[in-house]
Amino acid sequence: MPAYNEEKTLAQIVGQVLQIPYLLELIIVDDCSKDRTPEIVRELAAGDPRIIYVRQQKNGGKTEALKTGFALTKGEIVIVQDADLEYDPGEISDVIMPILEGHADVVYGSRFMTKKASRVLYFYHYLANKGLTFLSNCLTNINLTDVETCYKAFRGEIIRKMIITSSGFGFEIEVTAKVAKLKCAIYEVPISYYGRTYEEGKKIGAKDGVAALWYILKFNWFVSLADSYQKTPKTVVGLSHDNLAELKSHE
Repeated sequence: MPAYNEEKTLAQIVGQVLQIPYLLELIIVDDCSKDRTPEIVRELAAGDPRIIYVRQQKNGGKTEALKTGFALTKGEIVIVQDADLEYDPGEISDVIMPILEGHADVVYGSRFMTKKASRVLYFYHYLANKGLTFLSNCLTNINLTDVETCYKAFRGEIIRKMIITSSGFGFEIEVTAKVAKLKCAIYEVPISYYGRTYEEGKKIGAKDGVAALWYILKFNWFVSLADSYQKTPKTVVGLSHDNLAELKSHE
């Protein structure tokens, strides 16, 4: 869970995450917040041993915070959860189910597979997301509906072995290109989306969209599979039934 100046929502979202069945750990990476975020996390961590708190030495953006968090994970399944209230942790079980069932290596929660609630917000954001998803799909040759979603779940070894080099909000595009290169089993499931306005604390902006265009080209055309992972992870296709049973038992 990357967090930057999320004092208004942090305690509530952490409380919801801690209710997830069989939760092993919640790693909160504070990206050098200037509000009460550090105090709140310390209080929460003191009350629950599953919470691991890390504070970055300087503000490096969401991708840097995620890199720090991924390196600390131990679970068989790793999922990203933002510190705001735009995504409902109660749906995480649905997102990770294709991995638990042995069908998927990676699962994206899609805000555009319209079977759940979704707040109506900025039309230009919708167009930008659709445009970036389309361009990403053209180069990855996978048919995602929502490349910029927060809810991305991975078998642990995939995300821990991935070499992540982008910055800002570049993670979404980079990770998509790199899991596509792995030719692993990728699924999407519908999720709800309770988006917030800029007045309510939304941080992504136009410059992040421009950067995403460059990252689509860079990570699909100029970065190889060998340069994407420290060591190529196994995929579901290569796992035996015994391996899958063991994976499920750990969750």
